[in-house]
Amino acid sequence: MDIRAKDKKYLGRDLPADQLEIVKSQGNFLIDSNGKKFIDFMMGWCVGNIGWGNKEIRDRMKKFDGPDYVNPAYLYKPWAELAELLAKITPGKLTKSFRATGGTEAVEIALQSAMSHTKRHKFISIEGSYHGHSIGAMSVGSSDFRQQYKNLLFHCNKVKPPLDAKAAEKIEKLLAKGDIAAFIMEPIICNLGVEIPTDEFMQRVQKACKKHGTLLIMDEVATGFGRTGKMFASQYFDIKPDIMCLAKGIAGGYGGLGVAIMTEEVAKSMEYDFSFYSTFGWHPINVEAAIANIEYLLKNEKMILKNVSEMEKYFLERLQNIKFKHPAKINIKGLAIGIEFEKEGYASEITSKCMKNGLLFSTLGLTMITLFPALNIDKKTAKEGLDLIEKCL
Repeated sequence: MDIRAKDKKYLGRDLPADQLEIVKSQGNFLIDSNGKKFIDFMMGWCVGNIGWGNKEIRDRMKKFDGPDYVNPAYLYKPWAELAELLAKITPGKLTKSFRATGGTEAVEIALQSAMSHTKRHKFISIEGSYHGHSIGAMSVGSSDFRQQYKNLLFHCNKVKPPLDAKAAEKIEKLLAKGDIAAFIMEPIICNLGVEIPTDEFMQRVQKACKKHGTLLIMDEVATGFGRTGKMFASQYFDIKPDIMCLAKGIAGGYGGLGVAIMTEEVAKSMEYDFSFYSTFGWHPINVEAAIANIEYLLKNEKMILKNVSEMEKYFLERLQNIKFKHPAKINIKGLAIGIEFEKEGYASEITSKCMKNGLLFSTLGLTMITLFPALNIDKKTAKEGLDLIEKCL
């Protein structure tokens, strides 16, 4: 039985697998079982922010000689070290890290924390967003989830983009009722084709949350660790959240974990609350990967973010000059790039042609594609990828 037949027989998937068997990753490239190289403009959807096969990180992980597993009730020095590191680099007064296995669990912890702290059970989020696939995370995500799981999901007030003064006013009115536990959003919404809120929207929402005792949760699972040109996208708007959710780029694909980091005040509400127990949250080898990845980012932060700024300009200029067959709207913040077409199905057509020609990126719905190249991508590789998009038109 070949790999395709075995995958189809034994693996559960929401959609059929792309017929692409990956056997190796290096830098900006993925290599399939036939030895063909693909330029990776997806990076695991904002996971591999510093590219694949980083020698410094891989060497450190090979030397790891720590415990196979640590019971969550015990002390483990690297846990404290990673938590301290996160407290130092995140905005505002975020100091307490709750361990999670990934982004979904981090969001779930954040939602439960908000309910425990405020004694409220209602939420506000942005319509069309994605925050994870657990019941709580789906409740604050896109309404598309509600049809199939409507008897399980809790009610959440959804505000539709654009995220401008009108949207801010709607949120202010909802918050004024005094019964909202938290407002959750991505500061830059990747799942909506890189939807960028206005400064006014972000400032008004932050102010209203404080006024009415509602917690502000920033989901930076996709946008964190340099993706948008700053270490955290919240920093563009001077947002100081009560809780921040992190995953994906935290370990750069060299390991997998998540975290809900919050203020001391909010964390105190969760003392002796068993619901925040995570059996595999912050597994030792994944913590080693996260620390190595973050230290690499910090050591090279100036150079990496300078490259993001330069590549943002290059990608924007090139994409604006590509003659797509149908009108396209380009959203870009750092190296989070969304392209929305007026014609349904055109995005899938381009994505499929590019894959056949050696370039990988994602399709969103019927009209959008997203590009999330490595933050340290070189101009030569960026040009090759963009040239392929033009060629495939």
